[in-house]
Amino acid sequence: MLVKQTIPAPAQFLAELQRPENLKATQAVYATDDELIEGIAKAYHKVILDLYAAGCRNVQLDDCTWGMLVSRHDGARPGDPTPEEEQLDILKLQYVTVNNKAIADLPADLTVNTHICRGNYHSTWASAGGYESVAEPLFTKENVSAYFLEYDSERAGGFEPLKKVATDKLVVLGLITSKDGKLEDPQAIIDRIHEAGKYVPLDRLCLSTQCGFASTEEGNILTEAQQWEKIALVRKIANSVWGEE
Repeated sequence: MLVKQTIPAPAQFLAELQRPENLKATQAVYATDDELIEGIAKAYHKVILDLYAAGCRNVQLDDCTWGMLVSRHDGARPGDPTPEEEQLDILKLQYVTVNNKAIADLPADLTVNTHICRGNYHSTWASAGGYESVAEPLFTKENVSAYFLEYDSERAGGFEPLKKVATDKLVVLGLITSKDGKLEDPQAIIDRIHEAGKYVPLDRLCLSTQCGFASTEEGNILTEAQQWEKIALVRKIANSVWGEE
């Protein structure tokens, strides 16, 4: 049986330590951001190797940082970057750097994916905005095998940014919402998959729920039976599109 472990992304941990209320304590231990990034990456690398030694062969980095960045992006105006835009560029580089350092030089049979989360607390969400402003470097430089991307609502924007995803990576389209029990129209989901196929070939696309059914102990507002119905719907649509059993 394939064992999969999901953990908060190194970038998520970095962002928490950089919050204004935590910054003084962080800087008392790490004099620079570079030192902090190295420390986080080293700790995560050890944890991931420990998981591998225990039998895990699939690790997923759950990462809310990119969703929060797209919410902060105010649509760059022509001309010189604003201070806010310059800071966003710094953060994007730091996030992809700490993630890549943490997952460098791992065993070849260990798969590392990432889920770009936009908030999933009791059927609520935390961020909105398309992937355009983070496609570089997220889709071009992060060394994961697949991106699990939320696409269950208009908050996620369109599929065009997917054209920047490196050609050796999979894209898992989170088109089925885990926030409520209403089942999506299968044909509408199939149509959206083929729309995404304009930017990423179908053989590199997959389908899933947009997030888990319980990111916190409160869970989302749907029953266990509805959760299984959602999973069955994902399987049914995937079989229809890709012909897999």
